[in-house]
Amino acid sequence: MFQERFVRGHGGKKIPIPYYPIDQVGADERAQFFTKRSIKKESKINALYTIISMIDLTTLEGADTPGKVKQMCAKARFPVPRGVYQDIANHPKAKALPSVAAVCVYPSMVPHAAEALEGTDIQVASVATAFPSGQLPIDLKVADVERAVEFGATEIDMVINRGAFLSGDYQTVFDEIIQIKEACGDAHLKVILETGELVTYDRVHFASQLSMLAGADFIKTSTGKVQPAATLPVTLVMLNAIKDYYKHTGVKVGMKPAGGIRTAKQAIAYLCMVNEVLGSDWLTPDLFRFGASTLLNDVLKQIYKQVTGRYYYDKIFSLD
Repeated sequence: MFQERFVRGHGGKKIPIPYYPIDQVGADERAQFFTKRSIKKESKINALYTIISMIDLTTLEGADTPGKVKQMCAKARFPVPRGVYQDIANHPKAKALPSVAAVCVYPSMVPHAAEALEGTDIQVASVATAFPSGQLPIDLKVADVERAVEFGATEIDMVINRGAFLSGDYQTVFDEIIQIKEACGDAHLKVILETGELVTYDRVHFASQLSMLAGADFIKTSTGKVQPAATLPVTLVMLNAIKDYYKHTGVKVGMKPAGGIRTAKQAIAYLCMVNEVLGSDWLTPDLFRFGASTLLNDVLKQIYKQVTGRYYYDKIFSLD
């Protein structure tokens, strides 16, 4: 049954947010359909190149060091060793490999990433707001974002307060996103729902609507620290929320599934789904990203196979 829940915006104005049950069986079945698509030949090669351009190459570990971040930035700029690149480039099917969309790191690593990526079009993304838990007072979350932007972050990946959301305090979640958006300045804001903790598709759809109304430039499935992370059915629910939001506002919001997408085959299924639900306008890094650390290597292997007819061994690519 369709319901409306409300939050209050500036001046106390009531803002309705649609809330209705999602058919879980239907969403699961439709999402499974996209895994059966067969993409071959030139279409597959084009998809593989597109996937690279949409990757947020990510390292979010307690053991991250400036050296590791700089190495990852080098890979972001030049995904394969020179010898392998020449091997690919000599084939008529090949074209220049794109760089990835962004490098995503903790705020303390932003200066190192910004320095390594200076002069490129690769974005510097940073998780903030007490990632991955989101359990900090709002003033500290705002300070975390402001510091990351000051250090050179051009994109901020924030996490919503799931404790507030699950207890029904939607106003707090809404207000925090608004404040974080303001703290971002010119940086783009990706709002992480942590769908594995929201559990139901109804909540995922509602949290998506809430985040977009509060100003999210992207909505994102997961931190990658909670299982399940990104799944096709959850992403389908979020894509439909984006579709509904665009229909009513004319505003295009981006989507980022993150966590657990490791193979080119999986990523192509996501692209098929985006194209069918939202259309080709969303098949761009400006509106769709993959949050991944291991996906790039498999995509590179598949490109090598497509253009040369043979696989390269795994360890030729750097291990991230």
